[in-house]
Amino acid sequence: MQSNYQFRKATLTEIPQIWEILKQAIQRRKEEGSNQWQDGYPNQKVIQNDIENGYGFVLTEKEVVIGYTAVLINDEPEYERIVGKWQTNSDFVVYHRVAIAEKNLGKGLAKIMLGFIETFALENNIYSVKADTNFDNKGMLAIFERLGYVYCGEVYFRGSARKAYEKVLLKAI
Repeated sequence: MQSNYQFRKATLTEIPQIWEILKQAIQRRKEEGSNQWQDGYPNQKVIQNDIENGYGFVLTEKEVVIGYTAVLINDEPEYERIVGKWQTNSDFVVYHRVAIAEKNLGKGLAKIMLGFIETFALENNIYSVKADTNFDNKGMLAIFERLGYVYCGEVYFRGSARKAYEKVLLKAI
């Protein structure tokens, strides 16, 4: 199924499509009664910064942007202050701002995108993927559980606690 999709670095010209996807996700979180993403973050400046720094990635189907995330290597200072304990203390890939276009929900695309992120980690000889989400983001929490992520504790962003997870990837023999 992944062959129908491409995961690649985003370009600045794609900011309007990416922002539309994120606006839909922000509205979805609001309708679910969550305070996640209801404080002006993320925004277009955050997306632009992601892309300019090489962190912004898109999931595409036939060249149409259908998903977005930021993917970084060893770059999340808040993770050093976890209330809990990570499984590993070595290099890691972290992703933020996972969003799928409204019309593409329910197709397992977030799971596919996370599979691409795991491949990205392995291609960079990194065997740990870390992420966090709001306590009430049931969709993301379910994905973490299905994909074998382990709950490690809490991290804090903009004054709010978030559930932190890690998945240790197996090295190829």
